[in-house]
Amino acid sequence: MQIRSSKDFWCGLVFLGIGAAFAAGALAYPFGSAARPGPAYLPFGLGLLLALLGLVVTVKSLVVATPDGEPIGPIAWRPLLIVLGSLALFAFLLPRAGMLVSLPILAITAALAGDEFRLREALANAAILTAGCWLVFVKGLGVTIPLLPAFLGG
Repeated sequence: MQIRSSKDFWCGLVFLGIGAAFAAGALAYPFGSAARPGPAYLPFGLGLLLALLGLVVTVKSLVVATPDGEPIGPIAWRPLLIVLGSLALFAFLLPRAGMLVSLPILAITAALAGDEFRLREALANAAILTAGCWLVFVKGLGVTIPLLPAFLGG
């Protein structure tokens, strides 16, 4: 069989692998039931869905031809490293500086990875993301997350 779209083929394999890994990792936890789902319920289901999506994309890449075969370009190291660095910075800052400081820093530094960075849009995105996370995690789910740095009473 010939690969007709290399982008779709490799993307499908990555989805398939990650989905299978999450589904397999979830097997170590109790499932529970539909009425009272256990810790394995959601990651197993999402892992299976991601693996199924990967299988569909992989099969499509072998069946549907694209004009140029959609070759894979070079790895974009700069954006990859900026996003991973911003996530590491967020993980470091969250317990020390609180969510109201670390989440906007995450959003703005991750936005630097794009080719069309605009400070006003990054600030708006940071504000919406921070407000949404506060509403969902702190108010909605009651998760204990420090909001402010310790020296400010967080």
